[in-house]
Amino acid sequence: MSHGASAPTSSLPRQGRRRLVLLAAAASLLGSAVLAAPAGTAPERKVKAAFLYKFLGYTEFPATAFADAAAPVVIGVVDAEGVAAELSRIVVGRTVQGRPIAVKAFREQEAPAGVHLLFVGGSDSARVRSVIKAAQPAPMLVVTEAENGLRQGSVINFKIVDARVRFDISLEAADKHSVKLSSRLLTVASHVHKGTP
Repeated sequence: MSHGASAPTSSLPRQGRRRLVLLAAAASLLGSAVLAAPAGTAPERKVKAAFLYKFLGYTEFPATAFADAAAPVVIGVVDAEGVAAELSRIVVGRTVQGRPIAVKAFREQEAPAGVHLLFVGGSDSARVRSVIKAAQPAPMLVVTEAENGLRQGSVINFKIVDARVRFDISLEAADKHSVKLSSRLLTVASHVHKGTP
């Protein structure tokens, strides 16, 4: 990758500049806890997908979570086809902690087994709780986007504040799901809950 001077972003079309800013922000997760992504748009899906990929690099899974040293890290996605498609694009040819990454989309009625990061889309709290319950007790990082996702057992919950993507973390849920989160990830969360949210 060249590190030479690049064309100023002001020479790009407005839409191109906006997309470049969004993707650059998502790529540098630890640089900012807030990404400019309007709610309900394709860029929001892109930002959430980038976050999910980045979360893997700051999550420690127990050795028992993998069948062997070459086993992939599996991201399971429920009820979020746009996020699953974007994730599939992002992870091509990439690894995390020396492991390849696979993305699997699940239907709502399927029990998401064999995943390390589970993203449950949608705002229906009862459905979110049901999916998380069906996925237990395997070690996994559970991420949701429901209004009270942490109360349903999620470790990380996305929220939109002032049209921007942010996230909260529950350390209690992380412990229950047998995952450890890097302190660097905690520093960029909007809120870190040590007990019940």
